[in-house]
Amino acid sequence: MSLLRTPLCDTLNIAHPIFGFSHEPDVVVAIAQAGGFPVLGLGRDAPDDIPAIITKVEQALNGLPYGIDLMLPSKVPAQADPESMRASLPNEHLEFVESLRQRFKIEAPTQPSFFTSHVRSEAFFEAQIQAVLNSKASAVATAIGIRPELIQATRARGKVTMSLVGSVRHAHKAMALGVDVLVAQGYDAGGHTGPIGTMALLPQIIAVAGSTPVLAAGGIATGAQILGCIGMGAQGGWLGTLWMAAKENHTPPALLKRLIQGDSEDTVISRAHSGKPCRVIRSEWIDAWATADAPTPLNMPLQQVLTGDVFASIHQHNNQDLIYEAAGQSIFGIQELTTIAEQMTGLVKGMDTAWARLQSMAQYTPKEP
Repeated sequence: MSLLRTPLCDTLNIAHPIFGFSHEPDVVVAIAQAGGFPVLGLGRDAPDDIPAIITKVEQALNGLPYGIDLMLPSKVPAQADPESMRASLPNEHLEFVESLRQRFKIEAPTQPSFFTSHVRSEAFFEAQIQAVLNSKASAVATAIGIRPELIQATRARGKVTMSLVGSVRHAHKAMALGVDVLVAQGYDAGGHTGPIGTMALLPQIIAVAGSTPVLAAGGIATGAQILGCIGMGAQGGWLGTLWMAAKENHTPPALLKRLIQGDSEDTVISRAHSGKPCRVIRSEWIDAWATADAPTPLNMPLQQVLTGDVFASIHQHNNQDLIYEAAGQSIFGIQELTTIAEQMTGLVKGMDTAWARLQSMAQYTPKEP
């Protein structure tokens, strides 16, 4: 157990103030076993698949606490399916993507994928919500978007509610709905993110949160950073990108290589992935959408309908030139293939070392002039 704990650690019955987001069930289980609080991202999973995923995770956790994260953006169709949505895609965009398929010799995916089989819609979100409410998850978090009915239903089941916020305005909205924990996610973060850096955003969210606990997210890869955020008033650090370096994440070799060789400057915010601003690790595919002849990416969910087969293909075929994924500026912490246990040990040790350093600084006596 680390030397440093926060009240939220007791609320959630965890050993360390380390919160780990991942789409991969094996990562979630390993983080929990190492004393952190894992958050299983189910935004990329079909409602019909979610119960089986949850059952598998909960069996492996054997009672250890965990959370679930959903992505619920507004301004999506009431109902949608890939076929009908493809019929509405502009010719300019279809022609551009086809030119990239030819240029990069992109093979068609041969395996089903969320990105080729489903489209985000209000009906899809409602089905996802219903699929997670009866889980044993201790907490439910929302990334993009926040739904009053979800907050109410989650709290009625005794679960902690969390909301990722990228601005003071978002924080006020979440607090008005009664959210239990705010996650201040800065510009540094991987995935869908806002325009304010973590170091600037965190104190603003803490200032308006009052007694509501705040977690810090975005660009965090070390225990010293977690301690620094706690020193600012946060109750823990929320990490996502770092876990992609773990064996438990089953990261495609080409993507792992790109993450190891990349640094913070190799992540960019692009709308090419989903139609919303999303920080990703650069690749030739992402760069192609930043050229002068590229059309403006379509709004969510149309961009996924347009390019979802490409994303599925480059991952399935381990395409070294094109592969990318949501990734934050914390990739500086990815140096080699490792394990969740090793990562968690390093983070806890980093917190304790930084704490000892801080205590030493506090005891320092300046020399007389």
